Amino acid sequence: MAIVLERPEVDGLSEVVGALREWQYDGAPMQLHPGDLGWFWRSGAEATAAAVRTWSRDGRMLAVGLLDSPGLLRLTIAPDAQRDEALARQLAVDVTEPARGVLPEGRVSIDTPSGALVQELLLADGWNAAEPWTPLRRDLTEPVADPGLRIEVAGPEQAHVFAAVQRAALDRSRFTAERWHAMAAGSPYADARCLVAYDDRGNAVAGVIVWSAGPGRPGVLEPMGVHREHRRHGYGAAISVAAAAALQELGSSSALVCTPSSNVAAVATYKSAGFQQRAVVRDLCRGA
Repeated sequence: MAIVLERPEVDGLSEVVGALREWQYDGAPMQLHPGDLGWFWRSGAEATAAAVRTWSRDGRMLAVGLLDSPGLLRLTIAPDAQRDEALARQLAVDVTEPARGVLPEGRVSIDTPSGALVQELLLADGWNAAEPWTPLRRDLTEPVADPGLRIEVAGPEQAHVFAAVQRAALDRSRFTAERWHAMAAGSPYADARCLVAYDDRGNAVAGVIVWSAGPGRPGVLEPMGVHREHRRHGYGAAISVAAAAALQELGSSSALVCTPSSNVAAVATYKSAGFQQRAVVRDLCRGA
């Protein structure tokens, strides 16, 4: 059967999210998670659908890609199809030829699970390894300690508080309360929690969103940030511990996060929160 590349409509996103949930398991390589779609949903359902690509055979979804930016495709593959040669060759063609409507001409990048056959095909075709990223994991089978900081779940009435922390944590962030509401309207947010940490003076000092993929599956932190005026007080580690506790309450088996390896401070923060560093991963890039 032929492998079919499609761009789903808004009403098809629930099927995509369901497939991504099923593909998450402990021990899997770092990969696209339903929470990644959930965080992208801040741009709206229509924009999310426009950024998603799926590959199916005989009615079964085998791979999902998210255009996180116009030149970056985050791609994951069903666990039993990682070494499927026909799929890998089709993926390689679709991401290499701009006419296929996946990636444009010029410099582009693709993030695929380590060990997937499509990685080998792209490297053989002249793609190059790019910036290293460090995945980290915290097991949630044991109780999670109290973070030692006041943590509140931010709902619709606190959306502006989380948005303000997000903008103060990330220099180029344009996150707003309106975007929070758009994100919360997406189906992945049903398995998510938005947390805000407060210092002893009542200042909102850090924020994080955690995304579950369902009971017994890994959850992710996306994003986590500390207000630039309140750094170097351990708030990043504290809210990362709180994030792990929230995922444990949601039934997640583990908590995952991935950060550029060059961000040494972030890696150290997650490690101090009980996350264990895993093998470095790299995107593949092509073009000048």
